Amino acid sequence: MTRKALISWGGWDGHEPQRVANLFRGLLEADGMSVEVTDSLDCFDDVAALCELDLIVPVWTMSTLTRDRALNVSEAVARGAGLAGCHGGMCDAFRDNPLWQFMTGGNWVAHPGGDGVGYRVHMTDRDHELTRGIPDFNVSSEQYYLHVDPAVHVLATTDFPTAKWFHTPNGRVSMPVAWTKRWGMGRVYYNALGHKAYVIDHGPARDMLRRGLIWASHGRQAAVAAGERYEDYAAEGAHF
Repeated sequence: MTRKALISWGGWDGHEPQRVANLFRGLLEADGMSVEVTDSLDCFDDVAALCELDLIVPVWTMSTLTRDRALNVSEAVARGAGLAGCHGGMCDAFRDNPLWQFMTGGNWVAHPGGDGVGYRVHMTDRDHELTRGIPDFNVSSEQYYLHVDPAVHVLATTDFPTAKWFHTPNGRVSMPVAWTKRWGMGRVYYNALGHKAYVIDHGPARDMLRRGLIWASHGRQAAVAAGERYEDYAAEGAHF
């Protein structure tokens, strides 16, 4: 059966959401997936339709998501739909929605130095299927500082500080660049690269995202094969 993906894009134009959405579409279609692309958040109103998906890809920045829409996406992912995305399009998508932040595993707070900062991305789990064979590489872009869920599985990091700012006296920290997370039966993948489409349309960055998107789309299949059920994770009543 053909896997189905939904890409929803919009928000701040500076992150080139339409170009990034088209890039993701090409990667998914090349893997044989059926892909729907929309520039509206109305697609998050129909929880039954969301639950039929294998992958949900948000490409939004600094936008607003209603509580009901966040709950609908949460329910779909908990039932096995993957959730995957990059940069501000996923972890600076809806700043005022804590459920979204909990589900995605992190939230952007700063990018000291702005665009054009040179830094290195280090693979930290070289045995994982999402990083195996991908070398460390250099990037010239925004270097994201994120508040990160300690439950995520970190795949790649970068060293802060690079650009001098008020955070510098705190000393060196290892900041996650890419991670995975579970949400019920679903798989979540995030990659902090992608301020502009050209950052992720080639080389190791593109390969990381391609693998992450496809990996997330197989979450339901993997959960079922492992004997997991939605009921194993569901609880009575709303928690957000």
